[in-house]
Amino acid sequence: MKSKYIFSLTENIVIIALGLALSAPSASAQQTLTWEQVKAKFEAANPALRADEINVQEMQAEEITAFLRPNPQFTFSADGTQLAPHGGVWQPLSGTQYQPNFSYLHERDRKRELRRESAKEGTQITASQHEDLERNLLFNLRSMFVQTLEAKAVLDLAKADVEYYDKIIDISRDRFKAGGIAQIDLDRIEMLRVQYEAEIETATINLRTAKFQLMQLINERTPVDKFDVAGTFDWSDAVRPLDDYDQIALDNRPDLRAAIETIQQSDTNHKLAVANGSTDPTFGAWYTYNPSFNNPNDKQTIGLNISIPLRIFDRNQGEKKRTLLDIDRSRSAADEAKAQVFNDVDSTYEQLRSNIALLKPYKDKYRDQATRVRDTVTFSYEHGAASLMDFLNAQSDYRVVQLAYVQLVGSYLTFAGQLNLVVGQEVIP
Repeated sequence: MKSKYIFSLTENIVIIALGLALSAPSASAQQTLTWEQVKAKFEAANPALRADEINVQEMQAEEITAFLRPNPQFTFSADGTQLAPHGGVWQPLSGTQYQPNFSYLHERDRKRELRRESAKEGTQITASQHEDLERNLLFNLRSMFVQTLEAKAVLDLAKADVEYYDKIIDISRDRFKAGGIAQIDLDRIEMLRVQYEAEIETATINLRTAKFQLMQLINERTPVDKFDVAGTFDWSDAVRPLDDYDQIALDNRPDLRAAIETIQQSDTNHKLAVANGSTDPTFGAWYTYNPSFNNPNDKQTIGLNISIPLRIFDRNQGEKKRTLLDIDRSRSAADEAKAQVFNDVDSTYEQLRSNIALLKPYKDKYRDQATRVRDTVTFSYEHGAASLMDFLNAQSDYRVVQLAYVQLVGSYLTFAGQLNLVVGQEVIP
């Protein structure tokens, strides 16, 4: 009776454990991410982006430093201590004079305000540069995502080719057994399968390499065999006029915005240099206690003083000239950045337009023609109406056309991502 109870208890424990194991999420389950999920992981975990974001926060902290007031100065002095007092009695503190002194440097001509303004503008520039870094890294991320999708498409195409070719090998073996083809023809057909095997291996390596690079950008530690992405691998000819993209780029490019903000900061720095050439007085006040004075009314006194530097030689002339020249340099850099924006948009737009022009005939005609020719020649070869070379050439042409179309779609998606990069926002999903 006891052993039966123990067996029943053990059986229940095993059933419960199996149930928990089946209900728990499997750690080895494959992780398939969409573009939005990949992008979210990138924004949350990319080390370079996180480090640069901290740099923006450091610049914000410098705004506090720039607006700090000068610290007041405190000086305490003692003088008049008697080392050889009269009467032979040493009274070291009886005639000592005490003098606490406070002084404060007063900054004129809005120096603090201009320093803070320049620091804030520096933060704006750094924030724009951070957006520009994110823009470029997102382009790299999207390129790796597209390369992964393209590698998957090429691998699927290679597997489909092998599957189709294996059927031809089976048919050729049947024809050989029936005396329809010679042994040499069968050998040639079977040997050519190694090309398809090599294509599968190459496509597999390219897919794994693309995944590695994509995982590095999102700081992903999942085993590569458990990591995958999913997305639409297709194209569209819906493209707006070039002038629209030029205007979007002028309004959104963070590197251009940073260049324009640099002009503003250079102007502020010049104002600060002029202000730093002005004289800043130092105000002081002190209190004195001297019990050794013969005049009893002079034992406790107060005094005021003002110290004004005579800026005869150094009036900050060098910084005034340098910052004035820096304004012109910043304007020239902004003009160059603007010209670069137009060049980037125009060249990328033309590349995208040319790619679409190549894709259209492939979609409308070439792919269907290649499939139709292959299937027709294959049917003729199966029934002895076409030669082996005709079949092999038709199969090779089909592979070339289909692979070229996949590569063109990958190029389209890459150029679409590059157009998003050069205009500064997503204009093609």
